[in-house]
Amino acid sequence: MSFSRQSSVADSFADFEGNESRGFALEDGSRIAVVGGGPAGSFFSYFLLKMADAVDLDIEVDIFEPRSFHRCGPAGCNHCGGVVSESLVQILAAEGIVLPRSVVQRGVESYEVHMDVGDVAIASPVQEQRIAALYRGNGPREGEDARLESFDGFLLGLAMDWGASIAPRLITGIEWPGGRPELQFADSASAAYDLIAVATGVNSQFINLLEDHPAGFQPPKTTRGYICEFRATEAEIREILGRSVHVFLLTIPRFEFAAIIPKGEFATVVMVGEDIDEELVQAFLTDPVVQSVFPTDRIPCVCSCRPQINLGARKRPYGDRIVLVGDSGVTRLFKDGIGAALRTGKAAATTAIFHGVSREDFRRHFWPACQAIARDNAVGRLMFATNEIMKKSRVTRRAILAMAQREQATTGARPHMSSLLWNMFTGSEPYTEMFKGTLHPGFIRHFLTSLAASLKPRRPRAGPV
Repeated sequence: MSFSRQSSVADSFADFEGNESRGFALEDGSRIAVVGGGPAGSFFSYFLLKMADAVDLDIEVDIFEPRSFHRCGPAGCNHCGGVVSESLVQILAAEGIVLPRSVVQRGVESYEVHMDVGDVAIASPVQEQRIAALYRGNGPREGEDARLESFDGFLLGLAMDWGASIAPRLITGIEWPGGRPELQFADSASAAYDLIAVATGVNSQFINLLEDHPAGFQPPKTTRGYICEFRATEAEIREILGRSVHVFLLTIPRFEFAAIIPKGEFATVVMVGEDIDEELVQAFLTDPVVQSVFPTDRIPCVCSCRPQINLGARKRPYGDRIVLVGDSGVTRLFKDGIGAALRTGKAAATTAIFHGVSREDFRRHFWPACQAIARDNAVGRLMFATNEIMKKSRVTRRAILAMAQREQATTGARPHMSSLLWNMFTGSEPYTEMFKGTLHPGFIRHFLTSLAASLKPRRPRAGPV
């Protein structure tokens, strides 16, 4: 959303003035509660206070976050693999947010794709090394002696720099006297606000407090993921994994894909599939392809969790004086949750400052940003369904591998398959753009050529004479 065009600013102020008469405009002294201090809550607070300052509006923002992102393990955990794509790094920089070196645990130079039919290393299609591996919290359990700094803590600090206050209080209820939200706390105290921004994600119990809200919030569909932190020495992790994220496309039932991300003396394993359970986890960790890359039986897992993953958008994640941003409302399918948090957080903040905080304001100015993500996710589901079908055939697996290997080995070759795989894993491009890439005549021609070559029987290796 741009604020440089005079007509847009004029329209925004017209909406702002119109809402004053309806009582749904923020004004000097308005109080905003942000429930959740992860990226969505921090981005919303950052943009809200920055925009309020630009229009000389004096507001108070309280961020309710019980976790400490300066503590290792569950007390500071935010259930995320922790990879930021180069496109998001550029977007953050354009917003004036530059990631410090202390937050980035490892710069990632390539993705290595592993299948039962072989491996291929894929460098960035745009020859940029702007993938960052980081910790959302302050690192895993037993990481107190490691040199770690929290990405979420960094973002929360930005919001505080603009005037947000952190309130580590436990919220036990929410009431709506006179149509304004009032938060109830564990010590029987309460506080009234002019707007509630819910940024807790789908793993928080606070979401359950909204079940009786008049807006009738309907939760999104979720599944279970799996995250495990393995610890060795930094030299061992570098020797085993290098400066690459290792991605596995295996034929294990209910398994979508998994990634192993190097982070200093830790390696983060992230699995995505259909309601991952212990059986599926063990099937992956003991798979010969995984063992050949990362011997999980010799490197201890020091911290693990099975967070819920948002698979879709809430139906109408807003109401009068309440808006759900980030994972609480809508996020990208399997990818780029931080980018979705930025987009929805900024859209909600823009709406609140320049248009108002009524249900109609959020419908007109916030909901379109959510719908764009939801529509793109629909294309993503189609692509993952197609990928699941293709994974079942050894011939198509060989064709995918051969096409990517040929592109990486040929100087100047257009990286059709390489770009598709890179963007599927990094979230650098919308699913819609990835799908368009598969319709390119060059992609189709080269894939069919690779498919035909894969159908030919392979000559057996010559034995010793």
